Amino acid sequence: MNFPTNYKYTRSHEWVEFWADGSAKIGLTDYAQSQLGDLVFVNLPQVGDPVTAGEAFGDVESVKAVADVLSPVTGVVAEINEDLLDAPESINNDPNGAWFIRVEEISGQEDLMEADAYEEYLKTVEE
Repeated sequence: MNFPTNYKYTRSHEWVEFWADGSAKIGLTDYAQSQLGDLVFVNLPQVGDPVTAGEAFGDVESVKAVADVLSPVTGVVAEINEDLLDAPESINNDPNGAWFIRVEEISGQEDLMEADAYEEYLKTVEE
């Protein structure tokens, strides 16, 4: 599995990439998509919707289950990745590139991990 070192990670298996302009993109980790299996549907918020760190902003549906996607940060949705609505399988194909939302006006965040700490955390999850 691939975990880019410029991303931060949550215990609920989302990644966040902070940008120099103060915004952040959010997606599902490679581990999460592999556990869910083939994704067939994505439900995303609207631009302008508030998101809260640790709370669901959308969900994904796979052939196995439906899972909430939790926000690693508190802020406002500035952009959604509309391509995911038509091609949710792109999350399986490129989990590190298939971002869900871009958040601005960030005012808080969950306890985030660096890539190496996330990989160590996964060892405890998989046991």
